[in-house]
Amino acid sequence: MLAINTLVDRMVDADPYLGAHRAALVRRLGHIRGMRRQITEGRMDLLDLASGHEYFGLHRTADGWTFREWAPNATAIYLVGDFSGWKEDRALSLSRLTDDGQWEIRLPGDALHHGDLYRLRMHWNGGQGDRIPAYARRVVQDPGSLIFNAQVWAPDSPYRWRHPDFTRPDRPPLIYESHAGMAQDAEKIGTWREFTANVLPRIVDAGYNTIQLMAVQEHPYYGSFGYHVSSFFAPSSRFGPPEDLMALIDSAHEQGLAVIMDLVHSHAVSNTVEGLGLFDGTEYQYFHQGRRGYHHAWDSRCFDYGKPQVVHFLLSNCRYWLDAFHVDGFRLDGITSMLYTHHGLEKTFSGYDDYFNDAVDEDALAYLALANEVIHRIRPDAMTVAEDISGMPGLALPAADGGIGFDYRFSMGVPDYWIRLVKDTPDEGWPMGNLWYELTNRRREEKTISYTESHDQALVGDKTLMFRMADAAMYARMSVDDPDLGVDRAIALHKMIRLVTLATAASGYLNFMGNEFGHPDWIDFPRQGNNWSFHYARRQWHLADDPNLKYQFLSRFDRRMIALFNRYDLLSGGDPGLLWNHDGDKVLAFSRGGWVFAFNFHPAQSFFGYGIPAPPGSYRMELDSDGREFGGHGRLAADQVHHTLEEKSNPWGSRLSLYLPSRTAIVLKPLPEKRGES
Repeated sequence: MLAINTLVDRMVDADPYLGAHRAALVRRLGHIRGMRRQITEGRMDLLDLASGHEYFGLHRTADGWTFREWAPNATAIYLVGDFSGWKEDRALSLSRLTDDGQWEIRLPGDALHHGDLYRLRMHWNGGQGDRIPAYARRVVQDPGSLIFNAQVWAPDSPYRWRHPDFTRPDRPPLIYESHAGMAQDAEKIGTWREFTANVLPRIVDAGYNTIQLMAVQEHPYYGSFGYHVSSFFAPSSRFGPPEDLMALIDSAHEQGLAVIMDLVHSHAVSNTVEGLGLFDGTEYQYFHQGRRGYHHAWDSRCFDYGKPQVVHFLLSNCRYWLDAFHVDGFRLDGITSMLYTHHGLEKTFSGYDDYFNDAVDEDALAYLALANEVIHRIRPDAMTVAEDISGMPGLALPAADGGIGFDYRFSMGVPDYWIRLVKDTPDEGWPMGNLWYELTNRRREEKTISYTESHDQALVGDKTLMFRMADAAMYARMSVDDPDLGVDRAIALHKMIRLVTLATAASGYLNFMGNEFGHPDWIDFPRQGNNWSFHYARRQWHLADDPNLKYQFLSRFDRRMIALFNRYDLLSGGDPGLLWNHDGDKVLAFSRGGWVFAFNFHPAQSFFGYGIPAPPGSYRMELDSDGREFGGHGRLAADQVHHTLEEKSNPWGSRLSLYLPSRTAIVLKPLPEKRGES
């Protein structure tokens, strides 16, 4: 293990601004090592520690059943369920094993059966209550009473993996963000099985190489989008049995796609019966006590990452999903909320002092470092993505370079910028220089994933980019024979925005399902305020499939764009380099891996013979956003070849002379030099 000072030297070499905070970096790295020693007690491997799910919870054994729970404040615990008439039975009482609150019961094989419903009846000084076990792997909701219970899940034939040795391909992730429940046309909750049959083929056809599954962990309220987790080890039963989720992941692996899932360790639902709130009668078992333990903006509980038992629980949760469901990594949600005691609420991060002060939860940083260590030691090919709006340095640096160990971080400022630009600035005022800065402003030493919009921008109260640009015309003017100018503008800009975001992305790209074809409306889950309607909690795939509607053009362009980046592995071609930007002309051009990308965002002006500095050579047009097959006007000839002209006044000594139609983007592929040419 490298000396801490050596790791800090590497961090400062990569980012000299960190030099002023060297002492804090030394302290944080020391704290990570200290937490590892504390939780392992210096005598066991971290991976062995991260196996709490194999000890706690309900397990079938050769002799019958064993159940264990951690509840230090409990004075008595009973298993209650179908098998006991939901009454306490002394034969079903747990015995306390240790002073720190481990409880156990052993039962004969015929005491429990597959499908039995059960809970814990927890007693403590001054009270009692029913609780769902913390390590429950299957939790179901009664459709009539809406009550949640744990369920014995021990099918006679466990799922047999068809592709148990799948390895995530080593390539930039092109992520298709998905939610199984709302991934169908019908006004209902979809299932894992329906997703596998109906949506997986669409993702394969679209060319994305990674699926990000949202709302996997059990959550009582469907409308929480899966972020108010109650049972961390249970896949949500509203989408089907665990084996159906396994089959979905197995089928994706068969097609060569990786599957990552949202892992919510930033907070937990406040519920007591369904969740961990007041689990053993105290609010401080898993969470901070008092105000710090409550997230007032999210109405949820905040974990105490300085508590060894909590770290044990969460690390085991990381390993569980890798081992049991063969997921290929995680998007860790709400990292900003974890990192700061103010949760990033109403906070502007304007300088490095914001990353090094008393508001930083260094226990959370240490936990995240250990989580990444566990994940990558179990699956070296697994990917982890940090959702952090603050820009905390080092999150996506490898541990060997002093970082926290995430593989990627999201460029969360990019979608926010697009919304502001489209919402607040007229087309003729779009600043090309500022656009370039926002798209490429990132830590060069850390891998980032860009996106134009995720599920966040589609939620009720906000609008997707397409909906914001076309507005009500999406409901009446999307027929292919309707020449509506507003829709024409929206379609042209939608294609350009997505292409320039992907082409300037550092290391990966994300799209939320349906946004690739400009899905109309917003997302609004069933709730009292909308009369429990599913109308806006679905994806209307038929719109993209209808040859009489313009949605097909956006879908086709997205497929062609993704195919181009896949075929030529363009995201691996180094950082993009600016060739030209002109605010007045609304022209932006840059190169990447020898390719040239040129954008004319001008709403009305087309340019003939427009000069763009470029490396000398010949280039063939590989993609034209104005093509008729993409709903454009077809103003450019397909497959045309451009040759640079000598121009000594620019750094390249040559320029391209291009016809750039208004609101059009083109992608030019460098051609090999013919033999004999200089």
